[in-house]
Amino acid sequence: MDLYEHQAKQLFAEHGVPVGRRQLAATPQQARLSAEHLGGRVAIKAQVKTGGRGKAGGVKVASGPADAEDKARQILGMDIKGHTVHTVLVEEATAIAEEYYVSFLLDRANRTFLCIASAEGGVDIEQVAESDPDAVAKIPVNPLTGVDRAKALEIVTAARFPEDVRDASADVLVKLWEVFVGEDATLVEVNPLVKTASGEIVALDGKVTLDDNAAERHPQHAGFADTAAGDALEARAKEKGLNYVKLDGEVGVIGNGAGLVMSTLDVVAYAGEGFNGVKPANFLDIGGGASAEVMANGLDIILGDPAVKSVFVNVFGGITACDAVANGIVQALELLESRGESVDKPLVVRLDGNNAELGRSILTERAHAAVQQVDTMDGAAARAAELAAAR
Repeated sequence: MDLYEHQAKQLFAEHGVPVGRRQLAATPQQARLSAEHLGGRVAIKAQVKTGGRGKAGGVKVASGPADAEDKARQILGMDIKGHTVHTVLVEEATAIAEEYYVSFLLDRANRTFLCIASAEGGVDIEQVAESDPDAVAKIPVNPLTGVDRAKALEIVTAARFPEDVRDASADVLVKLWEVFVGEDATLVEVNPLVKTASGEIVALDGKVTLDDNAAERHPQHAGFADTAAGDALEARAKEKGLNYVKLDGEVGVIGNGAGLVMSTLDVVAYAGEGFNGVKPANFLDIGGGASAEVMANGLDIILGDPAVKSVFVNVFGGITACDAVANGIVQALELLESRGESVDKPLVVRLDGNNAELGRSILTERAHAAVQQVDTMDGAAARAAELAAAR
């Protein structure tokens, strides 16, 4: 789960990372009141989960309360890379002397943690790495020993932080590591980490991504969920315990196993090139033990997507045999119809593996008008794409 800046800074403050005084505002009038409370000169910062806010005009400095109200009015409602600004962070203005960059992240390729740091902050770190690779330090972090003061000093020295700020910066890095580990994050990034005119080190921005797999250990993180900005279908699927991701396409996809579903998305996309560029509409993995209720919930979510024109159910029978899956499909269709939910979009079903022939015969005997069977994965994908393009 990605956090907004104000949420990231809440975690920073809880772990002792120095951040400026700030308040969240949803209206220009609230921004004015916040500026009055914070002493007049403030920064107005769009709260969106994407980069490039400053370049898009989503970060402005206001000279006083009246100007803060005006600047907030300009920013609220903006579209920044497809994200609408609903709130702004009103933060006391900081006199910046120098800007640095630091992040902790999960290095999946090397199965460890990594710190990336640079004395050149405030800009895209990718640009710095391209123009001056030596200016960016990439320091592996042993997950067993973590980041103590000695390790933090190693990092800021390798990143060429000025000597006069290395001690203070190292202290902040230790606390940022505490955020990373203590909150089960996969990313903690500060850009920029600044030296103020008075010599203090402050996290002027903050980006945090939390590991959803650790949510049970952090019930307080539930308050960070942005239900208003999330996709309604994804929210419904989550409530039903389904592994679902909405995509921009027309062919709904259901499969048993993440690897099979990923392959199915590729096959559908390839087949769709021959049918006006039809694409997969979702990722939905119902897992190995798909009961009738699970299948019904999956079909309910997919059929409830107005963009879906056809559905491809791709199942490889393993521990759960194809006859059990076929019975699940039949019962799912009956369950949906008993709810008064008509199934009028075509379902292309491909069954393979354990008891595939028996599964196919069950579907043939049921002879539901919406169900079509195709033996091969490529053929089924092509048929689903064809049906979607024809509707």
